[in-house]
Amino acid sequence: MELMPKTRFGKIGVLMGGPSSEREISLKSGKAVYQTLSNAGYATLAIDIRSDNAEENIRLLKSQQIDCAFLALHGRFGEDGQIQGLLDNLKIPYTGSGVRASKLAMDKVASRQIFQKHGLNVPKYSLLDKNAYHQDHRINPAAFPLVVKPATQGSSIGLSIVEEDEALAEAVDAAFSFDDRILIEEYIRGREVTVGILEEQALPVIEITPKKKFFDYEAKYQAGMTEYTVPAKLEAVLTEKVRGAGLCAHRLLGCVGCSRVDIILSAENIPFVLEVNTIPGLTQMSLLPKAAQTAGIDFLQLCLKLIELAYAKEKTH
Repeated sequence: MELMPKTRFGKIGVLMGGPSSEREISLKSGKAVYQTLSNAGYATLAIDIRSDNAEENIRLLKSQQIDCAFLALHGRFGEDGQIQGLLDNLKIPYTGSGVRASKLAMDKVASRQIFQKHGLNVPKYSLLDKNAYHQDHRINPAAFPLVVKPATQGSSIGLSIVEEDEALAEAVDAAFSFDDRILIEEYIRGREVTVGILEEQALPVIEITPKKKFFDYEAKYQAGMTEYTVPAKLEAVLTEKVRGAGLCAHRLLGCVGCSRVDIILSAENIPFVLEVNTIPGLTQMSLLPKAAQTAGIDFLQLCLKLIELAYAKEKTH
């Protein structure tokens, strides 16, 4: 990929941090992007978003006079459409998906309903509301093990795998500490894979093998806790089935630019879509950069491609 003139993108503001439970990871992603673009000579500002207050953020962004926003904000206020709506109002181009796709992807229930309607496989699940649960405390699981997780969090925050009835209430309380709605879903034994999407193309599949029982927050972000196989050792037909499911999920939600789709490949080699991440991690350990690297796209090229797509998206609106 040929690098563009360094003045072409104007002043790039890398938005990082944010008020969500994923703030620390977002700061790491943002710093990685900022350092890479700065070292390559692009006019880049690191902008730490510290709250979800709209007026405060509008003042901050106006004062920085940026031409484009590179979004490295994970979780609430980064991936749920809020910052996207604010940037739309300010007419500042930004990387990644727009308001609607961001909202849908962040809401595991809304996105799964769309996936099911269009024939993608998702785990069986039930939705539990905090108020209803606090009134009767009744849960009637069909079978163990179960996965309990918040409906709108990323990075496996608040997620538990529950093997027995005695551990269920604690897992439910942990998930409710992050969200008023939680999912209780079947645990599918199989291989965990992820598909990065860049510019409407599926990147090489990555297989994730955590040394712990599942790919939790620690396994994701602590060096040495997880093995990654890129590309995943799958038969060609199965690789295309997984990549096709990832690209289909990305398109069904209306995502643009990039995303990362997490999938469980069951023992019968059926891909079950778990979720779509509209702002995947951008640290040295992150999966989208690993997949891009395998496809011959280095980290700087990846960042520049996302900025280029941000300007292209702005022209079509």
